Amino acid sequence: MSACWVPIPFIEYRPASGREGAPDYIPEKIGGIGEEDMLTIVLPYIRTAREGVLRLGSLLEEHGTYEMNGIAFSDSDEIWWLETVGGHHWIAKRVPDDQYVTMPNQLGIDSFDLDDALGEGREHLASPDLAQFIYENHLNLSLGDTFNPRDAFGSHSDSDHVYNTARAWNMQRVLNPHAENWDGPSPEHTWASDDLPWGRVPERKLTIEDVKYVLSLHYQGTVYDPYSSIGTEEQRHLLRPIGINRHSQLSILQVRPYKPESSRAIQWVAFASNPFNTLVPIFTNVERTPEYLANTTERVSTDSLYWSSRIIAALADAHFNDIIPEIERYQEKTLAAGHALVTQTDNRLSQAALVEVPEDGALREQLADANDDIAESVRVETDALLGKVLFDASNLMMNRFSRSDF
Repeated sequence: MSACWVPIPFIEYRPASGREGAPDYIPEKIGGIGEEDMLTIVLPYIRTAREGVLRLGSLLEEHGTYEMNGIAFSDSDEIWWLETVGGHHWIAKRVPDDQYVTMPNQLGIDSFDLDDALGEGREHLASPDLAQFIYENHLNLSLGDTFNPRDAFGSHSDSDHVYNTARAWNMQRVLNPHAENWDGPSPEHTWASDDLPWGRVPERKLTIEDVKYVLSLHYQGTVYDPYSSIGTEEQRHLLRPIGINRHSQLSILQVRPYKPESSRAIQWVAFASNPFNTLVPIFTNVERTPEYLANTTERVSTDSLYWSSRIIAALADAHFNDIIPEIERYQEKTLAAGHALVTQTDNRLSQAALVEVPEDGALREQLADANDDIAESVRVETDALLGKVLFDASNLMMNRFSRSDF
C-alpha cells in the first residue's frame, strides 16, 4: 500500500513573454474558468439541476479551472453539489431529499460511489477519467473499499479548524441538538473535527427562518460567542463566526414545487452582517428589481437597504445585549410580513389566472409590483429600526454624563 499527496493542478493564465518570433518567446497560455464565469456560461443553457452539473462538468473538462469551487444546483426535484477537484476534474453528488448539507469554505463530500458516477449516474457524477486520475496519483487514502473525496481532495489544516469546520460544527449542533452529546466531556465531534458529516437528516423539517438563523450564528450558548461573557477573551475570538462583520449579501433560494413554474422561485435576500439584518423575499421571474435593493452606490445612503443594514449592524455591535431585542422584533415582524405578502401575491395571481406561462409579460409585471410592495414594507420597518438603534446607541456612548449621576 502506498499513498502520496499530489498538488491539485490549476489551469492558470500566463501572458505572453518576449517578442513574437524571438528564440526566447513564450506564447500566451489561456487560463481556465472560475467562479465569476460559471453563472453566465451555465445558467442560460440549462433547465434542471442535473443539466447544470453536466454542462459545467463538460466545460471544466474542456477548459479546466484556476481555483477550487463548490457549486450547488437546484430545481423543484433535485439538489446537486459539484466540487472542482483539479484542473480538469470534478465530482458531483445528489443531496438526499431528507438531508441538509453544511459546506463552509472547504471541499466536503465525504463518501462517493465511483461505480455509479462513471456508470448510471443516479446519485453521483464525475469527469470520465476521475478513477484513472485517482489511481495514477495514489489519491484514494481509504483503508477499505470506500472512497472519501474529502481525504483525497480536501483540506484539514489548523486554519480550517478555526475558520471552516467550526462553522459546520455550529450549524449541526443547532439543527441536530439531540443527535449526539455536543458538550459533554468526550463529545463525538468538536469544532476541530475533520469527520463532521457532509449531509445530515435534521430532527424536523427546516424553515426559511431556520436557514437564516444558522447562517447568522456566532456560537450562541458556548464560550466562543464574541457577545457573551461566559468565555475568556481568547475563547470569544478563537473561532470564525458564521454571522461575521464583513458579510455583504446573503441569498436563500426557495424553489416551491407546489406552485406554478411561473412564480415558483423566490430569492430571500439580506445585506450586511447577518445577526443584525432581515430577509426580504423577492420573486425571481422579473425584469426589474426594487431600487431599495438594487441601487447600492458607493455613497452611504439610507435609500439603500444595504447601507441601512450596515449602519444598524455597526451601531448595534458595540451594545449587542442592549439593542438585540429591538433587532429580533424587527426580524420577526419583517419575516412575517414577507411571508404574508408572498401569500397575497400567490392568491392574486391565481385569481387572475396569471400563473401558467413563465414568459407572460403581464405576470412578470405583477411579480415586479409585488417585489416593490415587499421592499417598501421592509424600508418602513428598517427606517424605524435605524431610528431606535441610533437613539439607544447614542444613549450608551462613552462620553455620556448626567448631573443626576452625582
